[in-house]
Amino acid sequence: MSEPGPSSIASPAASPVVWTETGLPRSALYDDVYFSSADGLAETRAVFLQGCGLPEAWAGRSRFVVAELGFGTGLNILALADLWRRHRPPGGRLHVFSVEAHPLARDDAARALATWPELADLAELLLSRWPSRAPGFHRVELPEIGLVLDLAVMEVAAALTAWSGQADAWFLDGFAPAANPAMWRQEVLDLVAGRSAPGARAATFTVAGVVRRGLAQAGFAVDKRPGFGRKRERLEARLPGSPPVETPAPRIAVVGAGVAGCAAVRALRILGCDVVHLDAVGRGAGGSGNPAALVTPRLDAGHGPPSRLFAQAIEHAARLYDAQPGAVVAEGVVQLAGAERDPARFAKVVEGGLFAEDALRLLEPAAAAERIGEAAAPAGLMMACARVIVPEVALAAWASSVTVARVARLDHGPAGWRLWDTADNLLAEADAVILAAALDTQRLSGGPNMRPVRGQVSVAIGVSPAAPTAWGGYAAPTRDGVVFGATHDRDDESDELRPADHARNLATLAAALPGLAARIGASPLSGRASVRATTPDHLPLAGPPPDHPPGLFLLAGFGGRGFAVAPLLADHVAALATGAPSPLPADLAEAVDPGRFARRLRSRKRGAG
Repeated sequence: MSEPGPSSIASPAASPVVWTETGLPRSALYDDVYFSSADGLAETRAVFLQGCGLPEAWAGRSRFVVAELGFGTGLNILALADLWRRHRPPGGRLHVFSVEAHPLARDDAARALATWPELADLAELLLSRWPSRAPGFHRVELPEIGLVLDLAVMEVAAALTAWSGQADAWFLDGFAPAANPAMWRQEVLDLVAGRSAPGARAATFTVAGVVRRGLAQAGFAVDKRPGFGRKRERLEARLPGSPPVETPAPRIAVVGAGVAGCAAVRALRILGCDVVHLDAVGRGAGGSGNPAALVTPRLDAGHGPPSRLFAQAIEHAARLYDAQPGAVVAEGVVQLAGAERDPARFAKVVEGGLFAEDALRLLEPAAAAERIGEAAAPAGLMMACARVIVPEVALAAWASSVTVARVARLDHGPAGWRLWDTADNLLAEADAVILAAALDTQRLSGGPNMRPVRGQVSVAIGVSPAAPTAWGGYAAPTRDGVVFGATHDRDDESDELRPADHARNLATLAAALPGLAARIGASPLSGRASVRATTPDHLPLAGPPPDHPPGLFLLAGFGGRGFAVAPLLADHVAALATGAPSPLPADLAEAVDPGRFARRLRSRKRGAG
């Protein structure tokens, strides 16, 4: 059992677990056990799996959603995963949403789960992708068995309010109501009902009156059942109604084969969709075709939605790149202070606690200089969560086949969407379309406005930086040299290489990393120029555009941070397109929703009126 408990989130540095003399985990916060000392796995199977009618409840379902209050050691989810892999419907996908305000460190979870050797292979799989203890939503993918887990590290009511899914089954596994009354209050049980599909079932170990009455008041029919072990009784509950009617997996067209489009294809295929993938040039065009790419977070000291979005996105992106052989060139990037206020800003970002506890580290000037291999440097921030990757490796793994064709226009009719080329030939028909084609996204959809920004990078062969470094410009290792730059020219849509811009890049490099610039010297430079799309508020577009027929989605406007945030937002848009649970909390989904500009304009007009 576990603890979505009090409204405050425990410090990640403080372990919520203590170990008994018999080697079992016990909550240091609630003085209650995580699982039965008799047989925790047998209890989970009896109380939660059988209590929710599994596996019979998912028979014939292509998608089944389980939600849990109290992730704890992960035992319930491992037992569920074991049952799923043995009784998975053909092509079925299992989505799990779990809440945990006080998450265990990986080593504590590993120690607890070692109790059951029969789950060792699944435990190793989950532990290899164990999420950080930072607050927010964390997505963990287990494609080997068709399972996706979203873990919400936050207080339970906030987590349920932020989640957009609908559960078919609930494991209500917080600590006992006497020890943890906050998890069982009526507000929480009402949210459980509100996040349930018709006919959803819920199971719990407790028969406390406050829980029985609360579930009944929320709309569940509640029954007592024989308990497990020394517990005489347990509860099963069910909402009225029947499960939703199954519909075939949609056919979805993705336009664009940069990082956004390829990430969308990856996300859709995990969800079992039939995908047609189109691009005017081919995979890795535009800003996604450089020899190396920095995957770094946006460092906002305000701790608002942009900060939380990038903290969640960078953890997800790094996990995906790390899993792809040959994709990662380097781990960790040094961000140098470029202004007098930057060290204080870096400190606020670190102290904000939005990132994993080992993701960011402040560097004094001497430490920064040593790290980047220069005689002197300003203070800096070591971003261990950042990566340098080879774009072509990641994109090829995510989207192996792309049809080269320019989509000139779209139309929508009774049968769905049709995509046409410049000669008015029909390219594809689809139930939904995801436009992930940078500025072409605006042309094909008609909104919201994005601004072109031209960037040219320079590449030198045979020279490598001591460490990937960013300062406004950047220098990063490639597989055989260094890439540095980049220029940043607004409203310029040319992709022509310019010698003058190589000179600009060298001057910028020499000002920040004079030692590296001297080693490059007069070496011949190659490079690339590409045009990025930015939005007025510098946040991406991810979702349906306003005032369009259903089934059209935008995934664009990433500026220079597509490799950091596009993988997470592609998962979000794929979920919207298919009706699957999204990995984004509601307020972050709203922050990137393409309709936000129209809403703000209406709000300003109302204010002026």
